[in-house]
Amino acid sequence: MIRIGLAGIGFMGMIHFLAARKLKGAKVTALFSRDPRKRAGDWRGIQGNFGPAGEVMNLAGIQAYDDYLTLLDDPKIDLVDICTPTDQHADMAIKALQAGKHVLVEKAIALNVREADQMINAAKKAGKMLMVAHVLPFFPEFAAAAAIIAEGSHGRLVGAHFSRVISKPDWSENIGDSAKTGGPAIDLHIHDAHFIGLIAGVPGRLFSNGITDLNETVRYLTTQYIYGDNGPAISCSSGDSSMPSRPFMHGFEIYLEKATLAHHSGGVPFTIYGTGKNPKVPKLSGGGDPVNAFTAELQAATDGVKSGLVPEALSAQLARDALAMCHVECQSVLTGKPQIVR
Repeated sequence: MIRIGLAGIGFMGMIHFLAARKLKGAKVTALFSRDPRKRAGDWRGIQGNFGPAGEVMNLAGIQAYDDYLTLLDDPKIDLVDICTPTDQHADMAIKALQAGKHVLVEKAIALNVREADQMINAAKKAGKMLMVAHVLPFFPEFAAAAAIIAEGSHGRLVGAHFSRVISKPDWSENIGDSAKTGGPAIDLHIHDAHFIGLIAGVPGRLFSNGITDLNETVRYLTTQYIYGDNGPAISCSSGDSSMPSRPFMHGFEIYLEKATLAHHSGGVPFTIYGTGKNPKVPKLSGGGDPVNAFTAELQAATDGVKSGLVPEALSAQLARDALAMCHVECQSVLTGKPQIVR
């Protein structure tokens, strides 16, 4: 049994807690929060942009800590699951690794690449696993697309366009604070940057055009990832420029040599357009409840601890490279020029 210590009880911490209820061979045995009400199970003040609202939780059998270092001293914890704001990730992850714990940390891995590299080096030195919770590859539509691309049954990846646009977030004091999250071009856009890295690798160059606020935080951008003369030709648009009446949308069209894969949260189910006249809409498991994707993510992490192998989708290096791409994209927006990624 993998015993999980959950650090941080905000919206994402609550989602991880709910997702962990369905795990096989793992469970949350301890949690850390500075808020006495949350330690007592009163999570009614938590809200987010998907999933259920906070409620009074039954924490029977779960040790609640008001000090993070005390949680790390608990010998009964195997894996620390960090769900605090991004600006706290590096310090908390490094301390957990140094305490001899495996770590799963919510995306983004850190605010900047320097911190991400420090985390990766700390994991190597400690001989412990550092995994980053990028959940997008565990959503059924994205998982199906990644599997089809990897198996190559429809030919090589030719091109793709991804989109992810939200209205300005207001469900917590942290989510709208760019100093804590990096802003939409990091906290939001990194979902697709990570997935693009997973299916196509890191491009040599990129060019981004976008909109910034008065503090030069990039609020919306469109990026062309440049892989070379023979592609793939991939682009993505992300930002928080939508209206409250349309709070969230995401989707993709992925072009393979012998098929087009499409999905849009606005009403297009995952569809395979092949060489024949009739498209296929395969039945995907795990759909409907978005919490199921987080259960799949946490299951992969706990299975990784058991096997000693980090799942590719949770790779800290992949997460670090996605963060680097996002920062280079912001630089491209600010300079108006293409940028070298590596």
